Amino acid sequence: MGEILALVEARLRTALGDPDARAAVTFLGTERVEVLRFTDARVDGQERDARGLGLVRYATLGMSAQPMADPAEVLADPLRGPRAELILSVRAGLADTDKVLRGLAVLAASPQVEGVIVAPGGSLDLGEPLWPGAPFSSVLVAESGGLVPDLELEAPLDPVRFLPLLPMTPNEAAWKRVSGAQELRERWLSYGTDLRDPLRRSVPLEARP
Repeated sequence: MGEILALVEARLRTALGDPDARAAVTFLGTERVEVLRFTDARVDGQERDARGLGLVRYATLGMSAQPMADPAEVLADPLRGPRAELILSVRAGLADTDKVLRGLAVLAASPQVEGVIVAPGGSLDLGEPLWPGAPFSSVLVAESGGLVPDLELEAPLDPVRFLPLLPMTPNEAAWKRVSGAQELRERWLSYGTDLRDPLRRSVPLEARP
């Protein structure tokens, strides 16, 4: 486990730089989960928004120590199975987003605690605002391979995938359950939604004329 997490942290540092803060959370009956914060000091003009705001990224470390298992299986394979870590990117300086650290650790522990497999297109619901005053309590899991490349491990271990999280308002989460993840992403795209804005409002979801 330690060797895998050392490789995961090295991959995060290569992609995002050195973390400027980290916190550890341990839940009863589960492995410790850390959350690392990366302030994007390398942000260029394309990354900054119209207000000149850069990004802060939060990445879990510990979720990939064990493979995720199908809850329908009687005996979980201790080696084979999908492995992942979670990444949340938000605009810096607009909200007290550092309070998301424990919430991210809770989501990262959900495969061990609840026996779920976290995969792109799925939803994770924290049951409370992601941070104080946040208009989001759930996230959409996006595809890996963009911001942080997948980490290949020696066979027979599955690669570690770094899954971006896209915050959803309650209305968006309800709409996604009915219409699907792809429809929601297309709606976000069509309205030019800044999914990294921690204060953004729900995208219009009514039928277009």
